[in-house]
Amino acid sequence: MRGPADPACWSATADLVAGAAIYAVGIACVARVRRARDLPVAALPLLLGAHQLVETAVWGTGGGCSPAATAWAVIALPLLVLWVPAGVLLAAPPEARRRLWAPLAAGLATAAVLSYCLATRPVTAEIRGHTIGYGVNVPWMPLVLAGYLFATLGSLLLSGDRRLGTLGVVLAVGALACSALWRLEFASTWCAFAAVASLLVWGWVRRPEPAPAAS
Repeated sequence: MRGPADPACWSATADLVAGAAIYAVGIACVARVRRARDLPVAALPLLLGAHQLVETAVWGTGGGCSPAATAWAVIALPLLVLWVPAGVLLAAPPEARRRLWAPLAAGLATAAVLSYCLATRPVTAEIRGHTIGYGVNVPWMPLVLAGYLFATLGSLLLSGDRRLGTLGVVLAVGALACSALWRLEFASTWCAFAAVASLLVWGWVRRPEPAPAAS
């Protein structure tokens, strides 16, 4: 079975500009962090920005198998599916952590399967007009996809944090919209959703500190 296939940004130039802007937001987020345990979530725009920049190189290859396509898949698949639930668990308040172990466990299992697939099977990229579709031979694709979505979107939605929950909704809408646009071979809007997600992380980093409890 082939999968997953994901849409790209509009062009190499759009990926480059969007990636640089998102990466800059990531640097600002990391610089603004007040608690060390918030760093993984704050650094999420750095991963999204790097992802867009790597895709600039994929455009340059014209598709097919390449180190750039493999690097894109490593970030998108095993890295993010572990990074997001682990980061959310670290940043969450104690009362929310128990329910976040399930998304992290799903992320660990999913990352193990995806890492094995990337280590043993080629990653292909196919340019279709203004989109790029990526393919990896992944067994039990529906189950792996369910684990991926539960680990990433599920951890954000279960975090108990309104801002992180909003981020989860935005990413879910972005994934659905970009998947539909890729199938229709229209210009993708993933870089726009990645930029919005990065701004939401910036808002989360700048959230006010909770008032200290009265003694």
